Amino acid sequence: MKKLRYALTALVAVFALVLTGCSSSSDSAGDGFVGVILPDAASSNRWETADRGFLQAAFDAAGVEVDIQNANGDKEQFATIADQMLTAGAKVLILVNLDSDSAKAVQDKAAAQGVPTIDYDRLTLNGSASFYVSFDNEAVGRLQGEGIKACLDAAGKSSARIVYLNGSPTDNNATLFKAGYDSVLRPSIDSGSYTLVDDQAVPDWDNAKGGVIFEQQLTKAGGKLDAVVSANEGLGLAAIAVLKKNKLNGKVCVSGQDATVDGLRAVLTGDMSNTVYKAIKAEAEAAATLAIALLRGEEATTATGSVNNGTVDVPSVLLVPTGITKDNVKDVIADGFQTREAVCEGIEDLCTANGI
Repeated sequence: MKKLRYALTALVAVFALVLTGCSSSSDSAGDGFVGVILPDAASSNRWETADRGFLQAAFDAAGVEVDIQNANGDKEQFATIADQMLTAGAKVLILVNLDSDSAKAVQDKAAAQGVPTIDYDRLTLNGSASFYVSFDNEAVGRLQGEGIKACLDAAGKSSARIVYLNGSPTDNNATLFKAGYDSVLRPSIDSGSYTLVDDQAVPDWDNAKGGVIFEQQLTKAGGKLDAVVSANEGLGLAAIAVLKKNKLNGKVCVSGQDATVDGLRAVLTGDMSNTVYKAIKAEAEAAATLAIALLRGEEATTATGSVNNGTVDVPSVLLVPTGITKDNVKDVIADGFQTREAVCEGIEDLCTANGI
């Protein structure tokens, strides 16, 4: 019996140490964690290949616990993940919305529990986010429009037939991108120099739908187009696939955004005239900095701008995008966002010719 009593006493002691260790770990994490909900992996591969890793690294460097999950394009799943995070003790939520209404519902529920939220990359209209972290998205669109115009000018096309292949109508960023590129191209459209043959939005940024819509646009144009103003590289590459089938790739200016490996390769091959690089590492670090300040009850001093979400002015961090053509693809690689090996595989001569 003595041996059994000693064994039980030892077991209780070990269990107490384990519990103490768990409690200490929780305390060191700041009595809670930060939850991050990414939108999908289909509209752009950036969410899994870039944002997830950069966000994880930023929180790891600060010794703060983070739970990063992806809603995979499902608004119900988005809400479920948020509920689970709040139940598990999340003290801050970072959200990339699928649309404003569903994200606002999550923000309202979080606010009722005293949990602040941060809009990441996409603004939630009429929401209650404490902060917004993104790029100047109208500036992104202006760069897209300027790249298209420069491509048409370089080809000596003072008159041109163009189409708009816009992003999701439920994404406020898509609205801002369009406002940006339309502000550049509208004067030429209004003067009659450019003909806007068609102007379509792509539901949910779905690249497959984008390809179908563009095929219809090309048919509407009678197969004669000079430019495709596409809101991101996924849509631009879908359009390029259609152009290739019709032996028109490289003959039509096509814009993009996100500086993915495939997008940069398309720029180098001439299938895509221009894209936009957004330094996602800086965006992720800015969001993490704000979330950590909220978690620790500290004053956040990095949100020096503001954006109105339709209800209130949201303190914001707005980063500066960079337009990319063949001439400066090398800058994206030098910044460490993509690797030379991935971009240049099979097109080594083009990389060398462009200083990569």
